Amino acid sequence: MCGISGYAALDPRRTLDPAPLAAMLRCVAHRGPDDEGSFTAPGVVLGHRRLSVIDLAGGHQPLAGARPETMAVVNGEIYNYRALAAELEDHGHRFRTGSDSEVAAHAYDAWGLGCLERLDGMFALALWDGAARRLVLARDRMGEKPLYHAVADGMVIFASELSAVLAHPAVPRTLDATALSAYLAHEYVPSPGCIVAGVAKLEPGSALVLEDGQARIEHWWRLDARTSAQVLPYPEAVRELRTRLEGAVRSRLVADVPLGVFLSGGIDSSTVAALAARAGAVDTFSIGFRERSFDESAHARAVAAHIGSRHHERILEGAELPALVPELPEMLDEPLGDASILPTALLARFARERVTVALGGDGGDELFAGYPMHQARRLAPLFRHVPGPLLAGARRAAAALPVAHTNFALPFKALTFLAGAGAPPPGDHARWMASFTPEAQAALLTPETLAAAGGGAHAFAAFQRRWRESEGASPLARATHLDATTYLPDDILAKVDRASMRVALEVRAPLLAPPVVELAFGVPDRYRMRRLTGKRMLRDAVADLLPPAILARPKKGFGMPVAAWLNGPLRELVRDTLAPDALRAAGLFEPAVVARMLDDHAARRADLRKPLWTLLVFELWRRRHLAGGTP
Repeated sequence: MCGISGYAALDPRRTLDPAPLAAMLRCVAHRGPDDEGSFTAPGVVLGHRRLSVIDLAGGHQPLAGARPETMAVVNGEIYNYRALAAELEDHGHRFRTGSDSEVAAHAYDAWGLGCLERLDGMFALALWDGAARRLVLARDRMGEKPLYHAVADGMVIFASELSAVLAHPAVPRTLDATALSAYLAHEYVPSPGCIVAGVAKLEPGSALVLEDGQARIEHWWRLDARTSAQVLPYPEAVRELRTRLEGAVRSRLVADVPLGVFLSGGIDSSTVAALAARAGAVDTFSIGFRERSFDESAHARAVAAHIGSRHHERILEGAELPALVPELPEMLDEPLGDASILPTALLARFARERVTVALGGDGGDELFAGYPMHQARRLAPLFRHVPGPLLAGARRAAAALPVAHTNFALPFKALTFLAGAGAPPPGDHARWMASFTPEAQAALLTPETLAAAGGGAHAFAAFQRRWRESEGASPLARATHLDATTYLPDDILAKVDRASMRVALEVRAPLLAPPVVELAFGVPDRYRMRRLTGKRMLRDAVADLLPPAILARPKKGFGMPVAAWLNGPLRELVRDTLAPDALRAAGLFEPAVVARMLDDHAARRADLRKPLWTLLVFELWRRRHLAGGTP
């Protein structure tokens, strides 16, 4: 696990100044505290910061391939590198190290861009083909590892994190108003968009190829939402899933450093922990809360006792928040309005005291239909025929229910569902998850910002695009495909990457192994969801490994007591950050609208935890990373 940075000229004959690379690498030094390396040649500058996990002594990067003209810098892990190395050795390749990254460079020399399809791993890599004067940037299938890029001053400039791209003097720091609108809607900026104008995120399963003075994007892999043509009978599919899960966990236990497992007590992380424990003694780590409705620590302890792991637990105290929250802008290169970044960061810091690599359960909800939105997808068609006035009355009735600050309280669930009920997909899905709908943005944003953002018309554009890609699949398959191609890479995986890499901890997601993903999206809906209960197939595949009470648990989620925090330990911070004078100076949000939101939440006239947290995180990020707010 590492951080990469670099730049290449559109004109390969151009000599580039290597000086900016030092500042870029400093921005990703936390991702790789063990080593630093660089490579400079006409037309290209590559840089690498290393976290040593495989071949501790010999994995210094950049690494050459079979030809000395091929150089690679890699962030991530290639889990099938030993099998690939053996295949390449049969074709005459000779390796100088035991590093998985060197295998990636040799694979390119052997198979060109086709090598990407052979890699089972989480990675973001840059390959320089000196013979062809070609730069290849590539990202793994599901988007576990990030890669930002920009074209500026006749160069393609890239890095693992946005801050490193912005450290190059050719890249200006200008807010993208359309991306701001998308952030307010989704709590993240969907790929390939970026909150900074002129910068983009490379999408999962895609590559940027620079050659002959042109940069083009190629999609070398796409997630297919359609059911396989040959469907296994359910019992066989369950057995096949178990086999693939065992293989995925086993491959992700390979490391030359101490390794552990994140354990929440939910079905996904419990599955990974149980399978890892079968391979030998394992340390598990969890975070708990004093607020009972959000706390899952008892379930994590029960799983740890059942599988025999060495369990470590940490409680997140409300008193820690005033010090933790202001650290978010240092951790987040883009604003991310997912409050679970806080316990995730604390969990990563806690685990890093004992291990360098951790396995997690990310991806289970997207693969096996585990989110409340997937249940809502089954109910939503019933509401599309309800007359508008009746639906509006139901929303008013739900809004009149007493406000509760507990996890998934009835008023919160009712209001969230009714916000999207009646809208055609994927608009319903988007509204179930949104902090600020396009209508809410029209009131929140100043006229200048709203105009620059296209009036909010593009807020849900990423969902519309992804929905079209899954045409022909069932509604449930399309919903899980939507989550797997938007929310998973741009929120969940981004959150885990930034939180863990801030403390140089590598986190691996066995559930996102290609064989598991392909099987999950190749089976009928009934294999994944029975009536309104998701993860049917996953539960049955590991029924012998986990306590019955864990298998029967409904979806909990990594919920945070944000509503209570905003009225408690974070009250002073949020009031100061979103103060009218500060917002007026930035020129993005209407101060009176935000002030009314703060007052309504404090008085419990409304539960505005999501929109207020989304605004708080953005303002903290803007003050740290942008010189000014006006687009």
